[in-house]
Amino acid sequence: MKKPQIIVGFAGVLFVASLYFFGKTEADMHKREAKPIATGELAIQAGFSTDSMLSQAKSKLKPDQVIRLNSLENSISRGDVKDQQLKVYHQLSHFWSDSAREFTPYAWYEAQAARLENSEKSLIFAARLFLGNIRQENNVSKKKWIAQQAKELYERSLSINPSNDSAKVELGISLIYGDVSGMPMAGIQKIREVLEKDSTNTYALMGYADALITSTQYDKAIDRLNKIVALEPAHLDAILKLADAYTMIGKKKEAIEWYEKSLPLLSREEWKQEVRNRIKELK
Repeated sequence: MKKPQIIVGFAGVLFVASLYFFGKTEADMHKREAKPIATGELAIQAGFSTDSMLSQAKSKLKPDQVIRLNSLENSISRGDVKDQQLKVYHQLSHFWSDSAREFTPYAWYEAQAARLENSEKSLIFAARLFLGNIRQENNVSKKKWIAQQAKELYERSLSINPSNDSAKVELGISLIYGDVSGMPMAGIQKIREVLEKDSTNTYALMGYADALITSTQYDKAIDRLNKIVALEPAHLDAILKLADAYTMIGKKKEAIEWYEKSLPLLSREEWKQEVRNRIKELK
């Protein structure tokens, strides 16, 4: 039987990018001046960099798009006023999303604008764009780069509001999935810090369970997932991951039971059919 793949992303966060950019998935989902980080900074990660990403994206543009992009990029260096630079960064992000239809440069310029604005709201929005793109990225060096962007943005937001537990959990997830600095345990510790304050925080429990699944610690993940569904019986993500985890340890009966519980909660027929197929394979 094929290794199961999770149908619904962790707490909606991992669908933020595609939801905003392509609109095809459903969601279950005192200031200080800060200069934006220059293109290429934060960037070199074993062969993948911001410069190479932008260069590759530009190579796909039509001639008229290149002219428009060059005009916008030149406006950044001319704009020595914060508000003007912020406006240009947003124009660049909209160019890449609306005209060029390229997600990564769109997210990059949203992040540049967020760094310049330096508000908790804008920093978390930009961080979630990157976080939503981590799991489906197969290129290891690009994945590390994406995680580094999310990490830096979350850390900035937490310097503004250290009590934002959701941001701490998402910072932990970015460290785990991107394996930033080769230390996924640092990500798990961030999530544990939230659970030490509130053991019923289902968002943090989900993040912890996700980390355990990633490291193939399915029995431990099942314990956390059962806590979630005890607190929130209709938690679709936890239900599906319970089914997947039981499948991975060979407990077919339990897996089928949890897959069946997910069916009334799934809103898309293709998702329901995928679950039915998995049930059929297990029987």
